[in-house]
Amino acid sequence: MRIALIMEYDGTRYYGSQLQDNVPTIQGELEKAIMAVTGEEIRTAFAGRTDRGVHAKGQVVAFHTSSSLPVETVVRALNHYLPDDIIVTDAFSVRDDFDPRRDAISREYCYYVWNDKTPSAFSRLNSYFVPQTLEVTSMNEACQFLLGTHDFISFTSSIDGMKNTVRTVYKANIFRFGAMVIFHIVANAFLPHQVLHTMGALLRVGFKKINVPEFYQILQLKKLASAGPAVPPHGLWLMKVNYAGDAQ
Repeated sequence: MRIALIMEYDGTRYYGSQLQDNVPTIQGELEKAIMAVTGEEIRTAFAGRTDRGVHAKGQVVAFHTSSSLPVETVVRALNHYLPDDIIVTDAFSVRDDFDPRRDAISREYCYYVWNDKTPSAFSRLNSYFVPQTLEVTSMNEACQFLLGTHDFISFTSSIDGMKNTVRTVYKANIFRFGAMVIFHIVANAFLPHQVLHTMGALLRVGFKKINVPEFYQILQLKKLASAGPAVPPHGLWLMKVNYAGDAQ
């Protein structure tokens, strides 16, 4: 049986989602829990890699198991063995060839900025504190240039031999909810740290250090890392992974 999990986690104390030696990771904790539940040493497949300190609300993970436990029992059992900052919210029996990464048609990320005079004790680990007032209207105007299919090499600092840096963005907008300013972006795929560098450039628009046409020029430049510094990872959340039809 192949099972797909929907997971959420606070990435604060983890060195990313991907398994690594001698450091805590999301995959490492999950595979230990699966071993405790099924007695099997199983390698899991994630829909998307999240880096150190990045959080998730809708990560998708799949694995094969010979266990006959109902998926509802799998959810309860895994959560019993997982740390409190990693939760399985749902599970499904899926087709044997379901690949959570390759079958995904888009991924949704949000970046959270706490934009107030003082930091928040409750949001300090999952949002970026920015005390300067942000011009959200201009930031949202700049977001519109991200829509569509473009070469986004300007918004990454490393392509690791990647030949294709073209991606398609379906949605991109910024809105304020009280003191929280939220950047929401949906794309077919993302370059390494693309959202973090994009948000860094958008904050410069919000600070009035660059204007909206200058943001567009960064996109048009198509030069590696020309968007400037990335924002810290702890404000980034993988919100959802989307699939065509029913993966079951």
